[in-house]
Amino acid sequence: MKRDPAFPAEWGILSWNLIADGMGGRVFVVERSDGTRAVVKQASAVVIREGENVRSADFLAWRSGAGAVELLGRHDDLAMLEYLSGAMLLDVFEKESDDDATIIAADVIRRLHAVGTTPPPATLEPLREHFVSLFRKAEADRRAGQSSQFVEAAETAERLLANQAAVKPLHGDIHHENIMRGARGWVAIDPKGLLGDPAFDIANMFYNPVESPLRTDQRRIAAMAGILADRLDQDVGKLLDYAFAFSALSASWHVEDGNFEEAQRSLAVGHAARAVRRDLSAG
Repeated sequence: MKRDPAFPAEWGILSWNLIADGMGGRVFVVERSDGTRAVVKQASAVVIREGENVRSADFLAWRSGAGAVELLGRHDDLAMLEYLSGAMLLDVFEKESDDDATIIAADVIRRLHAVGTTPPPATLEPLREHFVSLFRKAEADRRAGQSSQFVEAAETAERLLANQAAVKPLHGDIHHENIMRGARGWVAIDPKGLLGDPAFDIANMFYNPVESPLRTDQRRIAAMAGILADRLDQDVGKLLDYAFAFSALSASWHVEDGNFEEAQRSLAVGHAARAVRRDLSAG
């Protein structure tokens, strides 16, 4: 049986309620002595081993609430965060419209990418390192004589990474369940903490919501790319290239986990994004 975490006394936590327990760790809603609520995340052993909890907390501390949930405290494997009681972006997608959700995401991304007042953390993972799994899978396919989607996507990723523009700290995992509304409006949660081309931070939006058939709808992909490119002053072709590369990266992670069915679902998103990109180039 897992023990309750040893919360630091200075956090003034009077009671807590476990609301999630997964591969990434445990999440508690806590009541504090000052009458406020907060969320405490306890990182799992896997997250700690990969250093993701440090990168995530460092990114949040650097943003200091600008576009992101506010980091209230950190201690060992624990991070205390601003309590968000509002809706997720997924709710906007389901109850209002896909375009409305995309517009909100673009605003959050714009605020996340705003120039910081202090130097960025040194712990952030460079984007090239983030793509290692894809490059490894593509090389294995090449050696096996396979001209796979992984190989094509790795070539696209190499070109993108060799020509990164305006490199800056990135959230690294923007999607419909990682944007929530709180007292300060819409903010992002659960950053990966990366460093690279800001166009990459948009790629995961095409892959979400995870269970939606719209992920492979070329009309939806084209519309989303147009909204995001316009509102974030990005080249639409570049966004589609990153969407194509990211889907294969996601698939390579699934292959490593032995989840081949999910890998194929990821590749299908990339296939659709590539088709939209080709139509754009042909036009």
